[in-house]
Amino acid sequence: MAARRSRPDAPGITVTGKGIVIREAHFPGRAPIEAYGNGGFRFADMSHRGSLMCLPSGIHGWEPADPLVLTVADFDRVLTEADKVEILLVGMGRDLRPLPAALRAALKAAGIASDPMSTGAAVRTYNVLLAEERAVAAALIAVD
Repeated sequence: MAARRSRPDAPGITVTGKGIVIREAHFPGRAPIEAYGNGGFRFADMSHRGSLMCLPSGIHGWEPADPLVLTVADFDRVLTEADKVEILLVGMGRDLRPLPAALRAALKAAGIASDPMSTGAAVRTYNVLLAEERAVAAALIAVD
């Protein structure tokens, strides 16, 4: 068996005898977002570069196929946890854009209300609803 060692300077990366293994970014809990910008987010005394999906199961790294054209497939994880989510805040980046009709319909069919807004507004609203212990989830597109 190949020796494994984690890289403390790069969480999510493990070096093995066969090369580098990159694991999916995941924080197993709920936490407010402390800061956003510069292409990422800070939460739970950690930072993450890239977009996030904040769910009842934890905070996950999220990379939609095309942030400008979101699809139902980009939200599979939210739909899997639909029984624990009442409202989904979608941080669309710097500017507000409507969610595609197919995505809105899929979320509605799962019993999830969706609210697209700028990422900054979504972060602030998520933090308030999380503090109120509401059944909230957020999909946040990173901004510079």
